[in-house]
Amino acid sequence: MMSLLKMIHFLSALIWVGGMFFAYVVLRPAVVEVLEPPQRLRLWDNVFRRFFVWVWAAVAILLTSGFYMIYLYGGFAYVPKHVHTMLALGVVMVAIYAYVYFGCYRPYSRLVASQNLQEAGGILGRIRKLIAVNLVLGILTVCLAVLGAH
Repeated sequence: MMSLLKMIHFLSALIWVGGMFFAYVVLRPAVVEVLEPPQRLRLWDNVFRRFFVWVWAAVAILLTSGFYMIYLYGGFAYVPKHVHTMLALGVVMVAIYAYVYFGCYRPYSRLVASQNLQEAGGILGRIRKLIAVNLVLGILTVCLAVLGAH
């Protein structure tokens, strides 16, 4: 049971962190080279709409599986210290993601739909910075999971 939970937990983290890595390190530079700003904004709106569905699922699975594994270990008092740190980083990541989604992406998507591309571009810059922060936090969390297990 625990192995299955760990695998599901890890795969959810892989989808979220790997998706951010791909978007930030691979897709973003390619889009800047190939597309003009109006097309970039529409593309990112479509990319985010699809990716954020997966992130919501990953967040739900990560939180559910993480707390359930803590429960199976006997509670917070019985899990290793790195698990506490992973949980704290995860909660910060979820808070940043919720802000990106509700505070940035939803207004961004409305601005793109209404062709207010200048304001949308400003919001996209803010989303990019927040995703960079979450990417770093996600990589640190994965490193903690791997190193803490040994």
